[in-house]
Amino acid sequence: MIEELFRLSQNFIRINNREYVRYFLRTYPLKNRFPIVVGQRGVGKTTAIIQHILSSYKNDIFTNSALYIQADHFLVGGHSLYEIAEQFYNLGGEMICFDEIHKYPNWSTELKSIYDTFPKLTIVASGSSALEIYKGSHDLSRRAVIYKMFGMSFREFIEIELGINLKSSGLEEIINNHQRIAAGITNAVEKKDKKILALFKRYLEYGYYPYFREYKNRELFYLTLEQNIHTTLESDLIAIYPSLSGNSIKKIKKLLMIIASSVPFTPDLKKLKTMLDVGDERTLKTYLKYLEDAGIIMTVSKGGRGLRELEKPEKIYLNNPNLIHAISSRMPLEIGNLRETFFLNMAETLHKVSSPAQGDFLVDGRYTFEIGGKNKDFSQIKDIKNSFLGVDNTEIGVGNKIPLWLFGFLY
Repeated sequence: MIEELFRLSQNFIRINNREYVRYFLRTYPLKNRFPIVVGQRGVGKTTAIIQHILSSYKNDIFTNSALYIQADHFLVGGHSLYEIAEQFYNLGGEMICFDEIHKYPNWSTELKSIYDTFPKLTIVASGSSALEIYKGSHDLSRRAVIYKMFGMSFREFIEIELGINLKSSGLEEIINNHQRIAAGITNAVEKKDKKILALFKRYLEYGYYPYFREYKNRELFYLTLEQNIHTTLESDLIAIYPSLSGNSIKKIKKLLMIIASSVPFTPDLKKLKTMLDVGDERTLKTYLKYLEDAGIIMTVSKGGRGLRELEKPEKIYLNNPNLIHAISSRMPLEIGNLRETFFLNMAETLHKVSSPAQGDFLVDGRYTFEIGGKNKDFSQIKDIKNSFLGVDNTEIGVGNKIPLWLFGFLY
């Protein structure tokens, strides 16, 4: 059995390795003994794990010191994770990686036993659904370190497309030096005979998911995004929460369609309860939390605590601009929503974002941002300290008017 798993591991590593190394591994080298990588479907967790294996073993695909396992592969089905780990460890194995761990029943109990029994074995795990990872991690809270992985930033998209290296910039750095930073980036891009605003338009359409390059046909790419949503709702959720009935899943899907048809969506919980035939607000907030944790929507609340504490959201967005484009064939594309979604998606990776009394977003309780087009003015936020405009269709800003695309360089 272990010989077959070694062959399978080597084959997966060879097929899924990529030359480009994302921000994730540069920022989080996964050096601790038990990292768990979580994130929505398609953001590149498998590639990150495989790159981590190769960087740990001198790019040797055939190393017997590491083993990559897809937790839902049929070869795994007849064996426990513990049994596989034991055989691997007894053969001198050092690092075992379990991908798509959320698909394996009782995964947290088995990983806890592996961790406790084989103290010299490094365990790396990943899960497409943050829901079950967080749910299952209680047993592992003193053992595992959880890392959240996001889709590609605009900076990473440019690096892959043009084959150049560009620095990320912190939020305060962007606020204080955006003209100088933007000028340096636009010059680097123009040396490759490209324009930053044209690249930004392409990024909003298809640049968030690193596998976009595998699809020459844009419609096929969008189809995979829709399929990912359906799989998350129809397969992952039921596996994670067995108490969810088919009727509950139908209500969650209907809730998503209501949100998608009018994003940014300002929820009226009483009205939604009636539309979905849901008995209480807590159930409705729980449904919204499932969608947010699965990486399908983002919510913004007044306190910034979000749905983890079941706070009522002020506004709800789809998770990223690519998802908006994927469903826009059936619904009109609203440019204001696209811009706000991009800003929130980038800012939320490293910062706390809440809904202010004036303006679109309050970041870290300190900076107020209003998002809009090139001609947007300060009228809505004119008397607010530390207030800024994030403006589209602008290569280089001035004063407190910052090009929207530059927030794609936060990571």
